Amino acid sequence: MQWTDRIRQVKIFLVVAAILIAVASLLVSRSLTHDLAQQERSHMEVWAEAMRSLSEAEDNTDLSLVLKVLDENNTIPVVVLDRDGAVTEYRNIEIKARNAKDSVQVVTNQAIQMRDAGQVIRIPLNKSHKDYIDVCYGESLMLKRIAVYPYIQLGVVMLFVVVAIFALLTSKRAEQNKVWVGLSKETAHQLGTPISSLMAWTTILKETYPNDDLLPEMDKDIQRLQLIADRFSKIGSLPEPVPASLNEVLNHVVDYMDRRTSRRITMKTDFPSEDVIVKMNASLFEWVIENLCKNAVDAMGGEAGSITLHLEENDHRAIIEVTDTGKGIKKKDIRNVFRPGFTTKERGWGLGLSLANRIIEEYHHGKIFVKNSEVGAGTTFRIELRKD
Repeated sequence: MQWTDRIRQVKIFLVVAAILIAVASLLVSRSLTHDLAQQERSHMEVWAEAMRSLSEAEDNTDLSLVLKVLDENNTIPVVVLDRDGAVTEYRNIEIKARNAKDSVQVVTNQAIQMRDAGQVIRIPLNKSHKDYIDVCYGESLMLKRIAVYPYIQLGVVMLFVVVAIFALLTSKRAEQNKVWVGLSKETAHQLGTPISSLMAWTTILKETYPNDDLLPEMDKDIQRLQLIADRFSKIGSLPEPVPASLNEVLNHVVDYMDRRTSRRITMKTDFPSEDVIVKMNASLFEWVIENLCKNAVDAMGGEAGSITLHLEENDHRAIIEVTDTGKGIKKKDIRNVFRPGFTTKERGWGLGLSLANRIIEEYHHGKIFVKNSEVGAGTTFRIELRKD
């Protein structure tokens, strides 16, 4: 299983876990809110009965229990209205008004809102039910907090998931970077010894067979190996970019690929007449273009086709496009082509485009992306480099 698949599974697991926690929290909160609302209504029914008892009390009636019930409500907002809608009593109401008249209006408005929401208990004061009071009540602060809490919890859980995924990706990327740098340095080191030996042998062969036509080609291959070892040794370091001609670099790649690919594949160029100069590490940048060209050759699968290298510039950027007539990339795979370990080849490692992306973005501060791709028609990769 590829690392990208494992990361995707971890992210799906974290998101599903967050959703389950949020749903469970909402259900529990809803149940608690419902129970507390029922409990508060029961309290208000008792409080309303106490108000009726107070209004019907005679001079010699013991009101100590009634007053105790009324005074114990310190949390639930309540407004008592007479049958004409006038405020006769209120408790636990926050009032922000300039004068007494405005205060009465604020309390009346809140009572009307409570009554319209169905939070009202009507208490008849006589048998004919013509005289009554409306006890309007609202939600206590505790009830409001319990209703809002699951949404706060959901936000915290989602924040945790985002931070966890970011930390996972950052940690894995840092680990991969260390592995790539270590492998690159070790590869360059291991190549050094046989390359030195081959250079010595070619020197001996040149002295022994000075007119042999194969020796110059062997010397070119050894120089190629030296270039590869040099590229690997630069991975992990930050080589200083120097001004170089993109025309020359691209022509060098075309010349190299043209001699090592099938005659059925045509290398085409579309360069401006004047040199396009940018700061770069020519050796590493050649590696990027070679990777794109080799992938293009693989995408053609031995069929006839062409690879076109296009170069242009404007005031701020140099633009390189590598277009092939291969099998193309599926839309669902385009966003993954630069991910380490992702490959559509049976024997691929999924590191070529990932390294190309790193070389362009980290070493050259540019951008590389799939400009367009159509299955069965081909793909265009685009590289943008700053000229300043």
